[in-house]
Amino acid sequence: MKTVVVTGMGMVSAIGSSVTANLHALQNDVHGLSKPDILTTKHQFPVGEIKLSNAELLEELKLSANSGITRASLLGIKAITEIFTNTDLVPDPEHTAFVSGTSVGGIDKTEEYFEQFDESLALRAFIQAQHPGYTTQKIAEYFGIKEHVTTISTACSSSANAIMNGARLIQSGRFNKVIVGGSDCLTKFTLNGFNSLRILSEKPARPFDINRNGLNLGEAAAYLVLEAEGTSHEHNVLAKVSGAGNANDAFHQTASSENGEGAYKAMTAALRSAELNSSQIDYINAHGTGTLNNDLAETNALERNFAQAQVPDFSSTKAFTGHTLGAAGAVEAIYSILSLQNQQVFANLNFQDVMENGLIPVIQKKHRKLDHVMSNSFGFGGNCTSLIFSKHA
Repeated sequence: MKTVVVTGMGMVSAIGSSVTANLHALQNDVHGLSKPDILTTKHQFPVGEIKLSNAELLEELKLSANSGITRASLLGIKAITEIFTNTDLVPDPEHTAFVSGTSVGGIDKTEEYFEQFDESLALRAFIQAQHPGYTTQKIAEYFGIKEHVTTISTACSSSANAIMNGARLIQSGRFNKVIVGGSDCLTKFTLNGFNSLRILSEKPARPFDINRNGLNLGEAAAYLVLEAEGTSHEHNVLAKVSGAGNANDAFHQTASSENGEGAYKAMTAALRSAELNSSQIDYINAHGTGTLNNDLAETNALERNFAQAQVPDFSSTKAFTGHTLGAAGAVEAIYSILSLQNQQVFANLNFQDVMENGLIPVIQKKHRKLDHVMSNSFGFGGNCTSLIFSKHA
């Protein structure tokens, strides 16, 4: 099968409106958590909010306020535009596939106009914005992509699965270039929903800490250009997509099994597809949400997977950005590639006390040799995905 390489990256998150800005924040331990300003809500939990209004995004992207576009679409367009601005890659819609992940799509538009739907036929168009595919389609339309447009919505593993799906399109020979990633914005629906589960923290999250008490929500968009090696822009190659695995522990709608069965199987499958031993993984960008259940399940899965070798360096970057739901897999895929490029492991912020199984994340940024990095994304419904990125020879 064809080798898949990454030749472009673009993103926007609470810690920066470009890949470079995100890297600077990661290297300097600067988080992007704040109280919500743009999202109108009575809940004042810390969130990773992008401080750009929809009006500002519309103006920047030269779009009309009547274009019926969602905030997640605006963020996605901004992230992909960065790719074509900062590289010699050009939009090639007739020969490019587009696979995008999102968790809640355009529910922000449904919320905005909900009470007016009965009064205006025009506003009823936004009912369809709830469908995750609506957000993807708006991004595809902006760049003129029609050949192959697919949406994946598997909760917090959505964009990780988009990357895996895009890589398979290339490996199978169906396409030589695929734009993959995901976008999700903050909404009342998600903030209220996670609050009802009692897993939001009123303070900055503390992944893998014994006193962790919940997550912070965030919003982001992140996209990567995947190409077949040999047909790619060789001077642009940033990393190789060497492995991917997906599994489901079929345990609970919103909780992971305590032994991390789904996570264990996803990591095992990723290692197998990459033809790597567990001892060859140098760093893991962990899912690490900061909830009691998730962090215990993930670290138990790490111990199971790396039983014959020491658990490698691991950290969660969600304390920087908040948990960006469907965008998280692509956000952290880019962070994993930045780790490879800069030979750095980014810090697990806010950690103080060792959790019950004794595993300790990397709590200060460190420089070390990195050849293979694993990125974990585990979603509601038990959908677990692990990706492996490797240095390109």
